[in-house]
Amino acid sequence: MSQTTGSLVRVLVRFGMVLAALVIFGLGYWFRGVVREPAAGSLDAPAESAAAPLEVWTCSMHPEIRRSRPGRCPVCGMDLVHVEAGAPAAAKQPKYACSMFCVPPLPHPGKCPICGMEMVEVETEAPAGDAPAPPRTLTLTPLAQQLAGVRVAPVERKFVTAEVGMIGKVDYDETRLRYIAARVPGRLDRLYVDYTGVPVREGDHLVYLYSPELLAAQEELLQAKRVTTAATEGGGESASAARWQWLEDIRAKLRLWGLTDAQIEEIEARGAPTDHLTIYAPSGGVVIDKNAVEGMYVETGTRIYTIADLSRVWVKLDAYESDLVFLRYGQPVEFEVQAYPGEKFSGRIAFIDPVLDGRTRTVKVRVNVPNVDGRLKPEMFVRARVYAQIAAGGRVMNSDLAGKWISPMHPEIVKDGPGACDVCGMPLVPAESLGYVAADGDAERAPLVVPRSAPLLTGRRAVVYVELPDAPGTYQGREVVLGARAGDDYVVREGLHEGERVVVNGNFKLDSAMQIRAEPSMMSPAGGRGPTGAEHHGSHTGGSAGGSSHHE
Repeated sequence: MSQTTGSLVRVLVRFGMVLAALVIFGLGYWFRGVVREPAAGSLDAPAESAAAPLEVWTCSMHPEIRRSRPGRCPVCGMDLVHVEAGAPAAAKQPKYACSMFCVPPLPHPGKCPICGMEMVEVETEAPAGDAPAPPRTLTLTPLAQQLAGVRVAPVERKFVTAEVGMIGKVDYDETRLRYIAARVPGRLDRLYVDYTGVPVREGDHLVYLYSPELLAAQEELLQAKRVTTAATEGGGESASAARWQWLEDIRAKLRLWGLTDAQIEEIEARGAPTDHLTIYAPSGGVVIDKNAVEGMYVETGTRIYTIADLSRVWVKLDAYESDLVFLRYGQPVEFEVQAYPGEKFSGRIAFIDPVLDGRTRTVKVRVNVPNVDGRLKPEMFVRARVYAQIAAGGRVMNSDLAGKWISPMHPEIVKDGPGACDVCGMPLVPAESLGYVAADGDAERAPLVVPRSAPLLTGRRAVVYVELPDAPGTYQGREVVLGARAGDDYVVREGLHEGERVVVNGNFKLDSAMQIRAEPSMMSPAGGRGPTGAEHHGSHTGGSAGGSSHHE
């Protein structure tokens, strides 16, 4: 028992000695790191000589991390790589970089330390005394351009066409709805149209109505007819004129109550009143609503039927607010419905809602569509397209409306000169007042456009890379102001000139290289270069706990 206890004590003593040695070794390693890598800008950091070359080290994965000495990235832990030396070169020094832009350009050839690919020569530093390179530029050798897949295209002026897609439904034309209502109180003894959906023509009988008030009005009509006839036969011209006016007034009242001229003549010819009235359809269409039943008593103004004329319908579409720049009153619209696949219908924009729907962020657009054959039915689902040809200043070109005059209420009414609308009588307005291009040549000047792959968009800025004409293989980053996107092109408002060549493929790789070099780029408009690199990292040291890093 005593031997076992002694062995256990010896084991514990040896374990304690090993543990103490490990603790002392860890404290020594920690203290060595604190002394070796003091915080940037601290009082313990050795002062750099003014004549010593300025070196910058950065992380290949986080280019915003920049330090004045080697070490590890405080974000991912990777070894920092050398970026540049501040001392000017006395002669041209070739630089080499990975074709995938994993690391910044290095002064020696070899394989990429990140991906293992063979590095190629990408740029040459200008010797001392040469003119400095333009800002925000990057120079690639022909081989580097090929590996990066850089392609350029010219900035040009041309008319571009924007395609605007919208969805919606077919609806009734509100101007072609008719309500059949009782004009006199009475009882509906018979409804000739007894269900909805029945097509009716103008003049078809709809209701057989009993009305005591109508009976009294017929008695008054017959009495005025007898008195007027007797006065005329007696030869009293003045009395006859007054009585004829009285008779015409009674006839007009009956017309307002819904009686036709034929019905009034029949009553006068028969010489006896009737206690029933037949109501006829004032226009043709389809009965879309039935609000009464036989035997029902109605008052003046009670609605009995609703008739819709479907020879012309409305198509109500939803347009996103970003597409409103392409939409104009009177524009032709093409659309399809599921009932007739592959068949296209057309109409013109007659109304653009002045109020935006805050819930869907869309605007209602109404299109007037002829429907003589009745194939378009309300509530049909519609997919529509508008093709807008864009001119300078964001105006829309339409050869059918250039120099024309159009009705502000009925877009199908277009004339060569001023006048009045054939439908509503409103004065016509020039098409140019509705946002169309004028007929003169200056207004038809084509806009400046670039391919849609050229600009790098951040949401607030747009950056393009322009190939310098006097330095092949040299690309300069430039901020531009873009207009609307039209198909495969963007309209350029500021920042570019006609004939310049912009990068349309490989621009992301160029921008990545600019970020690694801390030059102004898409995500860093001011660049990231500082005098010591301390601006791009915080107080990270080997022994700082809770240190923080600052990123621009």
